[in-house]
This record gives sequence, structure tokens and C-alpha cells, in this order.
Amino acid sequence: QRQEQPDSRRESAGQGVAELTPEEQRLVEELRRTDQEVRAHEQAHAAAGGNNVRYDYETGPDGKRYAVGGTTDIQVASVSDDPASQMAMARKLRAAAMAPADPSGQDLSVAAKAARIEADARMEA
Repeated sequence: QRQEQPDSRRESAGQGVAELTPEEQRLVEELRRTDQEVRAHEQAHAAAGGNNVRYDYETGPDGKRYAVGGTTDIQVASVSDDPASQMAMARKLRAAAMAPADPSGQDLSVAAKAARIEADARMEA
């Protein structure tokens, strides 16, 4: 015979709304902070020339979805045999990758690749 475990949530007086435990409240606050940071990070990329922002979500104990990760496509085009165009494309790519105040490892990798492309184009010019 299975014994039912009491729910860790309590009904608010007369409202029928489940209250979160202190641990759940801490988790929701952490998810809110993460959501704000992730959105600011991806919006910085978008503002510097990125597009197609996508978020990865996690549902919190309050039933709301919070962004916990994200990606932003950075579309650049250049004429492959035109060093000036390659340098401009590389500068745009590097600026978009480094736009957030706290660039990720992936952002740093993209920026380094863009710097190599620009250097190669400069040598070719």
C-alpha cells in the first residue's frame, strides 16, 4: 500500500492559489535572473547585426517558462574575391560576437575566427 506524500505547496487563504516553498521561490528568482541575462545577451547580438534569436526554455515551479540559453544567427555576406568586402564582413561578425557585456566562449571563438578572416583579407589586399 502506497502512502501519499503531502504536497510541498500550500493553498493561499481563500484564494486557491498554490504558494511556493522557500526553495521553489529561490529557484524562480534564479530563473528570472538567468532569463534577464540570457535575453540581454542575445539582444546585444541582435542589435549588432544578428537575427533569428532563439531561446532555450525551462519551466519553473511556478509554471512559467524562463529563457536559460539562446542563440542568435549572425548573417554576413562578402564577395569572396574582394578583400575589402571580406574585411568589412569580418568586422561586422566580430562586432556582433563581442556585443554582449559578457561574451560566451562561443562568442570569443567566433570573434577570433573573424579576426583571422580580417587579417587574411588584409594580407591579400
